[in-house]
Amino acid sequence: MNLKDLMADTRLSEFKTVRRDIHAHPELKFEEFRTAKVVAEQLRAMGVDEVHEGIGGTGVVGLVQGQLPGSRMIGLRADMDALPMTESNTFAHASRHQGKMHACGHDGHTAMLLAGARLLVESREFAGRVALIFQPAEEGGGGAKAMIEDGLFDRFNCDEVYAIHNWPGLREAEFGLNPGPIMASSNQFQVSIEGKGAHAAMPHLGVDPVLVASHLVQAFQSIVTRTSKPIDAVVVSVTQIQAGEAINVIPNTCLLKGTVRTFSLEALDLVESTMGRICDQLPLAFGAHARLTFERQYPPTINHPDQTHAAAEVAKAMVGSDMVRLPVEPTMGAEDFAYMLLERPGSYIFLGNGELSGAHRDSGHGLGPCALHNPSYDFNDRLIPVGAHFWLSLVQARLSQ
Repeated sequence: MNLKDLMADTRLSEFKTVRRDIHAHPELKFEEFRTAKVVAEQLRAMGVDEVHEGIGGTGVVGLVQGQLPGSRMIGLRADMDALPMTESNTFAHASRHQGKMHACGHDGHTAMLLAGARLLVESREFAGRVALIFQPAEEGGGGAKAMIEDGLFDRFNCDEVYAIHNWPGLREAEFGLNPGPIMASSNQFQVSIEGKGAHAAMPHLGVDPVLVASHLVQAFQSIVTRTSKPIDAVVVSVTQIQAGEAINVIPNTCLLKGTVRTFSLEALDLVESTMGRICDQLPLAFGAHARLTFERQYPPTINHPDQTHAAAEVAKAMVGSDMVRLPVEPTMGAEDFAYMLLERPGSYIFLGNGELSGAHRDSGHGLGPCALHNPSYDFNDRLIPVGAHFWLSLVQARLSQ
């Protein structure tokens, strides 16, 4: 089946309706009660062997047994949650809930895996079992970690795990893979600076925490340019400086907030320790004090080479070598599938959503680009059968007799 025929596979057209229903009823992290119910009902209706609900909160796992002898298990993961933002699209399937929107395509990921489940149930031409993992709370909630802590891999002992994320900017149905880091770690920091307030006309009587903050911002950037290895990707961004109430008053305190992104835990360790040393010592030169609070959120998403190359070969056989980008450029965004890849070998795969112009969108879309986390975004429904057939082909390749 060529790519054109894949995208026009009418056997899976009902999952476009399912996707748009989920898009119209977005739910935030750990609130995916309706979505989880839809998923469980769909899995049972299509004949999935087992359906388990309530894992890690609102997570759902379906099991499909192959008809060939074998004991290995492959895990396929889709995320289900939406973002806390207001949609600017006005087409028929736009969000019906103010302040909630599927702006990252998790509705599409869910529909792709449901469609893949249908093909797996109809085929069963594989040796072993497939765990269909529908995960809550990817958007800042660490739903993957919650499912793991709730016994995901104890109950479903996957030998490998895979996930697909749609990627605007890649050509429609183009696959992007990288045998190594593909998404960065996500971390937040806060620096509380204590100075001494004074009249702005008499700065010599105080200790200006805003001045100290400005030096800290520059010092943090020196970590990127002078402390970390030039070949290590590191981003330190101060995104908030909060201080003062009156224009003519030097405040007592100042608060810095920001984020740190790295592709390795070693680089992250270096950044955190160096920031701590700077915050301990630099403010003292001005007579101030500072306290750093560093919160590690998602670890870097690091693909396993063997599984990534195997997935790339499956994609090439399906859409052609010219539609598979290996390696694809990693992104400094973050993804909690990283937790699953720390537990099991596997790969996180990009699937092109099409150009940022979003020509696939229905009339009534917003004026913005079809980019992730944009109020004008919409998932490309033509990818649903592509993703579904990829899941089937990947399972058959990895669970061959």
